Amino acid sequence: MKRKIGFIGCGKMAQAMIGGILQSNTVVPQQIVASAQSEETIDKAAAKFQIQVTANNRLVAEQADILFLAIKPNIHAQIIEEIKHVIKQEAIIITIAAGISLKFLEDSFNRQIKAIRSMPNTPSLVGEGMSAICANDFVTKEELAEVIHVFSSFGKVEVIEEKLMNAIPAISGSSPAYVYMFIEALADGGVKNGLSRDQSYHLAAQAVLGAAKMVLETGKHPGELKDEVCTPGGATIEAVAELEKNGLRAAVLAAMESCTVKTNALAQINND
Repeated sequence: MKRKIGFIGCGKMAQAMIGGILQSNTVVPQQIVASAQSEETIDKAAAKFQIQVTANNRLVAEQADILFLAIKPNIHAQIIEEIKHVIKQEAIIITIAAGISLKFLEDSFNRQIKAIRSMPNTPSLVGEGMSAICANDFVTKEELAEVIHVFSSFGKVEVIEEKLMNAIPAISGSSPAYVYMFIEALADGGVKNGLSRDQSYHLAAQAVLGAAKMVLETGKHPGELKDEVCTPGGATIEAVAELEKNGLRAAVLAAMESCTVKTNALAQINND
């Protein structure tokens, strides 16, 4: 890819994406420019990725052909006001924030822009991200394919209708946090039964990775795969019964509902 990719904001999510893009060799470090507010972040990102990092948001906006707004939802209006007169005419603007709509981006720039709304996640850093994106009518099929290529460089990507975007944080944007909690709980159980902490984390994490891969690669329903592990009268069905008794499914659904309610609230605040 010959385009220059810019990131306004260089926090954990942006760094996960930058790391994934560079590890896939989609572009070279000289094709990425990012901005950050703290000198510590600037120094760390420059040293880690060998990219240009600056405190000047306008400098990033002036250079970028594809510009990621990797910033909190509540400062989009402020940052857009700062950069809207210096972005390239044909630049593709991509937000990664929850609740920021395509209409909000178009209205904030106050002109026809090529806008994409996305929701990536932090496993992008190891090439196993899951991103959902949608584009406005000014993004051509060729440009959308190019953006999909960028997102695919650090994981999987799904193009969805914008009306479904507020559901994405709960299922893939935030869900790595739920999974990390599950892995930690499994590891605690391993330690309780005499395994070392390192062994427990390794065993638990690999089991979760393998189970996810089984869902993706076999095409079988998760319930069917679960049943295949549970032998009649065995230990696994006893464990499954305890999880059901203690409301595992209900807890996950409630967590996802809370996440979606918050995302909808952010959307309401940011798009009013």
